[in-house]
Amino acid sequence: MKSKFLKAAFAVVSACTLMACTPEKAPSAGSTGSPTLSGTLSTTKSATEAAQQTKEENMNKLTLTAEWDKVFPKSDKVEHSKVTFKNHFGIELAADMFVPKDTSLKVNGKFPAIAVSGPFGAVKEQSSGLYAQQMAERGFLTIAFDPSFTGESGGEPRYMNSPDINTEDFMASVDFLSTRDNVDPERIGIIGICGWGGMAINAAGIDTRVKATVASTMYDMSRVTANGYFDSANNADARNEARKALMAQRTKDFKNGTYDLAGGVIDPLPDNAPYFVKDYYAYYKTPRGYHKRSLNSNKGWAASAGTSLMNTKLLAYADEIRNPVLIIHGEKAHSRYFGEGAFEKMTGKKANVPAKLDATKNWSKTVGNKELLVIPGASHVDLYDNLEKIPFEKLNEFFKTNLK
Repeated sequence: MKSKFLKAAFAVVSACTLMACTPEKAPSAGSTGSPTLSGTLSTTKSATEAAQQTKEENMNKLTLTAEWDKVFPKSDKVEHSKVTFKNHFGIELAADMFVPKDTSLKVNGKFPAIAVSGPFGAVKEQSSGLYAQQMAERGFLTIAFDPSFTGESGGEPRYMNSPDINTEDFMASVDFLSTRDNVDPERIGIIGICGWGGMAINAAGIDTRVKATVASTMYDMSRVTANGYFDSANNADARNEARKALMAQRTKDFKNGTYDLAGGVIDPLPDNAPYFVKDYYAYYKTPRGYHKRSLNSNKGWAASAGTSLMNTKLLAYADEIRNPVLIIHGEKAHSRYFGEGAFEKMTGKKANVPAKLDATKNWSKTVGNKELLVIPGASHVDLYDNLEKIPFEKLNEFFKTNLK
């Protein structure tokens, strides 16, 4: 079990697999080479000039795809456009914006708004864009954004993650939405999918402008990175071994001047792969969900990217969130325990999901304004794109009730 934990730590649970892949070199944004980890400034330049040069070198000139390149069909009920905005770390984020064509859905000339991101290692052309478009059809102005260091968003080095920066990404999306003329800043919500479900709850714990939060098929990425799957490596010795491996990787990367990649969803798929890895493969590695910019569809996260997840706990103040939160999971999702844990953290009450659900109706438990909703028969990946399983009408009801 320890070896599986180490592989998960190295891959930062890329696509949440436990399978090792051959490392590759991570390309720098906007170039075909690898990012340099160290360098020397000319001594003939002033400190001001050197600082300006560094700033210019670190700025990303985003290249946004003009054509529709999503894994889901375009809706004729919404207007679509690309937008960009900066987070507080100065990283430029790229997003797809969906605006309802039916202007009668406005209240006092403005729309309620929702920002969406996830899954962990995916891009906005996949699940988050689908969620955003579906909610726009229901009357919300929405954006689906690529997190820092991934997709069409900026940030160097590429394919890194951070609980702090990625929480800030959600907050930056609220900054952007709050200042739009056609958005009511008092009616903004967020949706996080998979690993970004945990980031969304973390953002709701600090950003009081977020009036309602949905975490769909969520992962707590700091928990799984530090404890292994199902908390099977939740001990100091296992974490110490993982830390040693991560630090060895950092030394290797610095020495080589590049960042190894841990690999996305394993391909070819072994016959004995866990069922949820097979589910990931069916989404990320087939025409159903494959995208050329998706980390999980291709070469994955930087192998050393687990450092911050190992050392920073998400959901630390989840029990202090005063605004409504809806957690949605599939009955058969291997990840359901993350959602149950988040619900219990927020409410102080056990989830106590029945061992067997009625196949004809969703199961839910509500404590105050926090709700855990379990979809009978649904797996983790079903809630990425299965329109028969994702309860969009429930999301519609939740947001219209709480963004009014």
